[in-house]
Formats: sequence, C-alpha cells, structure tokens
Amino acid sequence: MSENQKTVVMEEETDAVEIAQALARHRRFERNWAWLEAHATEVYSHRGKFICIAGEQLFVTDAVEEAYARARAAHPDDDGAFSRYVPRERLARIYVDRRPMACL
Repeated sequence: MSENQKTVVMEEETDAVEIAQALARHRRFERNWAWLEAHATEVYSHRGKFICIAGEQLFVTDAVEEAYARARAAHPDDDGAFSRYVPRERLARIYVDRRPMACL
C-alpha cells in the first residue's frame, strides 16, 4: 500500500447503548436540519459566512470554529449541530463523484 492510500475499517456496532446514543444524536441532527429547511431564506442570506445550527438556532460567523464554539456555548447538549459555508455568490453547482466506476 502506498503512502497516499488510507485504510478504512468498518465494523458493525452491536452495543445497544451505543446504538441508542447514535439514534438520539441523529434525531437531534434531523431536528436541526428541519429547522434549516424551514428558515432557508434567512439562513442563506448570510453570504460569505459560516453558519452553524444547534438547538434549532442559527449562529453566523466568519470562521467555522467560532460558529461551533458559539453553538456549543448556547446548546452544550446538542450533539446534532452542523455547519455550512454559504458561498458569496448564488450559482448553480455541479457535484461529481470522482471514484472510478465499473461497467456492468
């Protein structure tokens, strides 16, 4: 294996406590995502900024670390927070998966 290649190890989680915690974290994320979708006009008006949503509340800053810090300070128990960068210009974007594909 070359230095540029990385090993990915996937394991199945069977611990009921870990699974319950992951599901609860996912529910908190989904709640924050639903808030984003309901307030998209407001959220995406902050062009050129980083946003973080936690506790169904918006935090806007110039640096992603600061956005997370503010969100954690206001909602320390919300581990379903997430952040995004809002591009300065509203443009159509094309996302490409660069992995090789096999012919079937």
